[in-house]
Amino acid sequence: MRNLVLIGMMGCGKTTVGKLLAQKLDFPFVDTDAYIESKLGRSIPELFAQEGEGYFRARERETAEELAQQENLVIACGGGLPTQEAAIAPLKASGMVFWLRRDAGQIYDSGILGDRPLAQEGRAAFVERAAQREPIYHRWADYFISNSNTPEEAEALISTIYQEVCQP
Repeated sequence: MRNLVLIGMMGCGKTTVGKLLAQKLDFPFVDTDAYIESKLGRSIPELFAQEGEGYFRARERETAEELAQQENLVIACGGGLPTQEAAIAPLKASGMVFWLRRDAGQIYDSGILGDRPLAQEGRAAFVERAAQREPIYHRWADYFISNSNTPEEAEALISTIYQEVCQP
């Protein structure tokens, strides 16, 4: 079986939907940010503050390469991971990529971003970053899941597509 990879802006629901999918498909769930935090023993905000974004992006590439060697995973990618071809290409080769599309303004206004480093520059900067990433997400995604779906609806849609394609 192939991996199921979720991409999209931070706060779009990748972790929530990913956990639902993992439960439904009986696959392990891996959030790339949590994987990096666990491996390095530091939070993403700490890594950005202490080592810089370049260091973090290098750890994302390593993580993507490691996870792409495995099968039957539900992988929730950090929002910036797809901006690096060297990180997203192995994951795409290992499975199906679903883009969870949610309005960036709604994400920001929801207040769920907390102390995430790239959400600290204000709403306009967050919305602009999302606009810059849209063509990248579009390039790598096999399927687009609308932001009008609840997490449960998104899970049902994704699991149906995944099972139809991978278990015909």
